[in-house]
Amino acid sequence: MSVPAEAAGQPKKAAAAAWIGSALEYYDFFLYGSAAALIFPKVFFDASDPATATLLSLATFGVAYAARPVGALFLGHVGDRLGRRTIMVFTLILMGLSTFLIGCLPTRDQVGSLAPVLLVLCRVLQGISAAGEQASASSMSLEHAPERRRGFFTSFTLSGTQGGQLIATLVFLLVAQLPDDQLLSWGWRVPFWLSAAVAVAGYLIRRRLEETPAFTREAATAGVVRLPLLVLMREHWRDVLRVIAGALIASVSTIFTVWSLAYATSDSVGMSRSSMLWVGALANLVALAAIPLWATLSDRIGRRPVFLAGAAGSAVTMFLYLWAISAGSYPLTLVTGILAFGVVYSAANGVWPAFYGEMFSTRVRLSGMAIGTQIGFAIAGFAVTFAAQVAGPGGDDWSAVALFTAALCVPPVIAALSARETHRVPTPALGERAGQEASHPETVSA
Repeated sequence: MSVPAEAAGQPKKAAAAAWIGSALEYYDFFLYGSAAALIFPKVFFDASDPATATLLSLATFGVAYAARPVGALFLGHVGDRLGRRTIMVFTLILMGLSTFLIGCLPTRDQVGSLAPVLLVLCRVLQGISAAGEQASASSMSLEHAPERRRGFFTSFTLSGTQGGQLIATLVFLLVAQLPDDQLLSWGWRVPFWLSAAVAVAGYLIRRRLEETPAFTREAATAGVVRLPLLVLMREHWRDVLRVIAGALIASVSTIFTVWSLAYATSDSVGMSRSSMLWVGALANLVALAAIPLWATLSDRIGRRPVFLAGAAGSAVTMFLYLWAISAGSYPLTLVTGILAFGVVYSAANGVWPAFYGEMFSTRVRLSGMAIGTQIGFAIAGFAVTFAAQVAGPGGDDWSAVALFTAALCVPPVIAALSARETHRVPTPALGERAGQEASHPETVSA
């Protein structure tokens, strides 16, 4: 039977919406990371004590990750009750608004200790938004995708994330060229103000999306779940633990994006802001190509081997990258940075939306992905703060940070080894266990 043209085009529309929305959302989120490493210690904290100011600034970066599990509980519940599209629109508007407000905040010189308090509040709102973004976009693209290409289509969520990080880096590169007095007074605010356009663009793109066939069918037949969290903990608690452990791989991203940037531009190494921002930009550019390639490979050979290669490989390549920075060699730093983040990390990063999403049934997929990833990401977010502490009083013990990062790659490896291979399981059968085909008294009709 032929598939209607509109229905046939939905996988591409869902993937495009996931890419564009995630790019816009994570432009905001990663923009904060660059500012936390380079600007906020001087604007919102006591600049007379640079080491402490940097530590506190990096801690505010992690605050959003602490807020994400709370946001995941709420947004996962709503997404499994009302649909994926509702969350995709809400998260983008919230992220755009909270990021715009950061650009409007008064500095420490203007309002004293109130300034970092307001900064943390806005960062919490960013975290709540991010809690539902990737899970809803991944669920949307997975449930629209052809069964043999779920890895490829869901990878657009993470490809968009890297695109947003690339855009944020490029924009920050432009403002970083300003003289310090202009950069610290008004220049740093401009990239945050651009988020006003993010909310408008995201709403226009995502409001036209159709709900997924899997969710629509589930709501029309078995009905939606009254309390997704209860069903999730009863039927999928092992998979939630696997996702939490697997999500610790995001520590590689936060160490690469934030701590290594602060370390490389510190007095002990002395690389320039612009040169290090270019490392991140080029690594993300390579990741844009690598992510769909790794995801396509996972459609052929399975999710587990690709994810394992990325997780184990990241432990080694991040060690090389931080060593290159410590050696003060920019060409070596550039090459190892692209290898570590653009190529190797992309293997795990590109495949996890399908890998995690396929662990759960349609009834609780968004809750399972959101709660599992956001708890793991919360730990990964504070990896930057812990890295600043293990780096010692001078902040230059790169080998301790490399070992710390490698240790955080171990749980993802264990999680992948214990997981089922699901790349050939039909979409309606994903996450189902024996005996779950019976009627579910905890569901309600749509």
